[in-house]
Amino acid sequence: MKVTINELLLSKIDYINNSGFYNSYQKRHLVAIARCRTKYLGGRKLECNNCKATKIVYNSCRKRHCPQCQNSNKEQWIAARQNDLLPIKYFHVVFTLPSDLNGLALAFPKEVYNALFTSSWQTIQAFSLDEKHLGAETGMTCILHTWGQNLSLHPHLHCIVPSGGLTKKGKWKNSKSKGKFLFPVKAMSKVFRAKYVAQLRQNLSGINQIIPPTKAKALFEKDWVVYAKKPFGGPKQVIEYLGRYSHKVAISNSRINGISDEMVNFSYKDYKENGKRKEMKMRSNEFIRRYSLHILPNKFVRIRHYGILSSRKKKKCINSIRKQLGDNCHQWRILNKQDYKSILLEKYKVDVTQCDQCKKGSLPEKEKILQEPL
Repeated sequence: MKVTINELLLSKIDYINNSGFYNSYQKRHLVAIARCRTKYLGGRKLECNNCKATKIVYNSCRKRHCPQCQNSNKEQWIAARQNDLLPIKYFHVVFTLPSDLNGLALAFPKEVYNALFTSSWQTIQAFSLDEKHLGAETGMTCILHTWGQNLSLHPHLHCIVPSGGLTKKGKWKNSKSKGKFLFPVKAMSKVFRAKYVAQLRQNLSGINQIIPPTKAKALFEKDWVVYAKKPFGGPKQVIEYLGRYSHKVAISNSRINGISDEMVNFSYKDYKENGKRKEMKMRSNEFIRRYSLHILPNKFVRIRHYGILSSRKKKKCINSIRKQLGDNCHQWRILNKQDYKSILLEKYKVDVTQCDQCKKGSLPEKEKILQEPL
């Protein structure tokens, strides 16, 4: 039987609690993920109103880094985003921090990651407001990922940017490249580097003691990576992209091939060899250590919206743009908020309220199951 990440963590509870490597917040998070959908969180006993068959459903931990808890959240979030789609092309831009800043990211994750969000938007905004490139205010939806395929620290921001913006007079203006590319990547990389270092200095007042001037100078000597992919084909492709990236965790259970003799085997893509699928073996304690690197600080927001897509502006801006372009994206919109049960039924044809045995009756709750001590 295939071992899941949750089961692996459950078998290592004592190690996690007694290890000096994890802080108290990480320990609580790892223990909660280990207990997810087990008797240690309690649950409910359901009984079919037709055939009287019983079913036990254990509670989930609802942690955002848990590989078992994100699917329903993801589907609900995507359904809400469909209301914001416009009948235009969207670009996919990735801002990546150099590995030199990994140590700083571990010590000051909030400051480092907040600087990444702010400087990325400042870069997009600087180019969009420039008459040479666009001359209008655009928007951005961005999602923070902190991991590489081998679970190493690799902070980067996936951004979705519309191919145009609103002028000061409120008129929609398409990108000058006619949707072929967003802005010059090499120029964006240099601007991003300068804005990030400036923002980091602002977020960390004692930055000169943390990063000596000589090391800060070395950051400017390296080329920073800003990657702009080809534009999405349309709203459908944007939704598919959001489905893959919005609520993704560092590693999914589908990539775990098994554990044996304190070792974890998992698959990964080697992008140095064009994404070739390979297998990596790692000691379980090291696997958990790397997994914990990607537990974000408490209440840290990893999905953010800026410009005309921000919460403050999007309702007015999107309605204005639709009137100007014609509302051709009605087929992607969901007017009413859906719960996860209706989404699963509509998208995956799975009725979680139906009895697995007779396929006729429903499963009302018969009694609660109290959680057991770990």
